[in-house]
Amino acid sequence: MIISASRRTDIPAFYWEWFQKRLQEQYVLVRNPLNLHQVSRISLRPEVVDGLVFWTKNPEPMLKQLSVLDAYAYYFQFTLNAYAADVEAALPPLAVRIEIFRQLAQKIGAERMIWRYDPILLSARYDLQYHAAVFEELAAQLADSTKKCIISFLDYYPKIKAGLQLETCAEAIELADLGIGHASCIDAELLGRVGGCRLDTVKDKNQRGECGCAASIDIGAYNTCLHGCIYCYANDSRRQLQQITAGNSSSPLLCSELEPADKVTERNLRALRSLQAELF
Repeated sequence: MIISASRRTDIPAFYWEWFQKRLQEQYVLVRNPLNLHQVSRISLRPEVVDGLVFWTKNPEPMLKQLSVLDAYAYYFQFTLNAYAADVEAALPPLAVRIEIFRQLAQKIGAERMIWRYDPILLSARYDLQYHAAVFEELAAQLADSTKKCIISFLDYYPKIKAGLQLETCAEAIELADLGIGHASCIDAELLGRVGGCRLDTVKDKNQRGECGCAASIDIGAYNTCLHGCIYCYANDSRRQLQQITAGNSSSPLLCSELEPADKVTERNLRALRSLQAELF
């Protein structure tokens, strides 16, 4: 089982204390987004968790406490764009986020730092020339801190920096002749290399058809990310978002408590690790 933490919210930035508590108690409760009273109990025991994938724009709260993850294989999907506050409203300054990216890479290695330049928005302010220049500058600053960049876009600009593996996220367009492949943001092969064994995974049927991700369980909750990015698909209720605080870090549910009407079901999970470990 691979844990996605999380496509739905930024757990490293806002809910790291809560997640540490979940690791200590070795389970988490997750509401079904389509039926909120349907709750799954997910084990976080290292023997059944094949890997953790963190999605974030600011993992600074984690930097001094990475040792709590020593029992797990894990890596980061770190979104680092260069939009102003009109698009990404509540992020630290770009220079600060670049430094956080570098510090984290120094601690865990460049292979486990996936840079997301995502999404590429086109407007009068953010035109092709803007993206080409910014991407080149960021790529130069992150050259020693990552080996892969994942992009998604509404239109394509061809100027990329040589030496950085570039892949698209859930895009049908074929760019193989430009050296650009299709990404697996939940990457079982990478987790296998980190953990020293092969993972027997299948494609995630709950994602878009062009998505190359391996199956995973997302433990986040929608309408809980406080970054305020205008393009975010995970926040659709401004009223609900405004009511969110850090929540009760002792609750097994993110930003909510169990209610009498909730039905909790234990998910039947197993490790995906091959019985015969393989070194890469």
